[in-house]
Amino acid sequence: MRFLLALAVAMTAAVSAVSAAPLQFVVVDQSSEALISKAQAESVWAGLLPTERLAKLYKPSQWGFASAVEGGFTSSGVCVVTARAMMLPIWRGKMQYPPSRKSTAFDAKPNLSQAQCTELATVRLKEAIESVLSGLIKD
Repeated sequence: MRFLLALAVAMTAAVSAVSAAPLQFVVVDQSSEALISKAQAESVWAGLLPTERLAKLYKPSQWGFASAVEGGFTSSGVCVVTARAMMLPIWRGKMQYPPSRKSTAFDAKPNLSQAQCTELATVRLKEAIESVLSGLIKD
């Protein structure tokens, strides 16, 4: 009987600790470091992901997000960017393909510096993320 009481107390404490933890979605970025750093991509996600509102409809333990920005400069000096964002289901602790929602944004501009190309990559990533998130939550 004491064992059951101790177990109940321990489970209550564990549930309160878990419920007090802030909700957080898994976000994985696999972008080319030449265009956008992992920290920059995570910052874009953090700024756009409405975690609390979204968690009411989609459990963070069951859904995650992924992004990838690829591209670079062509031999003629054109900055080419492809930014992809996805919402993926999580099963057994791993994100599963195919994604539930996905979006890709493209762009190509000549005569840009490396910093301007990085800024273009950031803008296209924001565009792709906003597209994935649109329709998930009504304003």
